[in-house]
Amino acid sequence: MYDTILFATDGSDHAETVTTHAIDAATTRDATLHVLSIVDDRAFLVLGDDRVEAIRDDLRANALEATDEAATRADEAGLEVETAIDTGHPAECIVDYADEIGADLIVMGTSGDDYENNVVGSVSQRVVRTASVPVTTVGPDVDA
Repeated sequence: MYDTILFATDGSDHAETVTTHAIDAATTRDATLHVLSIVDDRAFLVLGDDRVEAIRDDLRANALEATDEAATRADEAGLEVETAIDTGHPAECIVDYADEIGADLIVMGTSGDDYENNVVGSVSQRVVRTASVPVTTVGPDVDA
């Protein structure tokens, strides 16, 4: 049922727990795991032009570290793993990438129920609403 699983990661502390769930899902189904991290370019809207390149480089380095860490764990679990980094609005990039690779399932973390997410709308909420495939979300209080 699930041959291609997309794991979207931001490299946060919570991402380690979500990685465990994504690897378990892929291992159980003998699926290929695609690890994706997004450089959120919305942060650039309020920056001066002189700072954009440095911030973009930092965010890209963080995204690369996040995908590398997850890919290493997936590889150690014996999974076939692919990595990618994209730039843009995270929810849109995740859904577009899932469509592009023919993902059967998306696994991602959720930051929980806080004021900012209720006002702005979280990435995970947007992905759940717009994805054409099932989405498994792992909250911050879930154990690995």
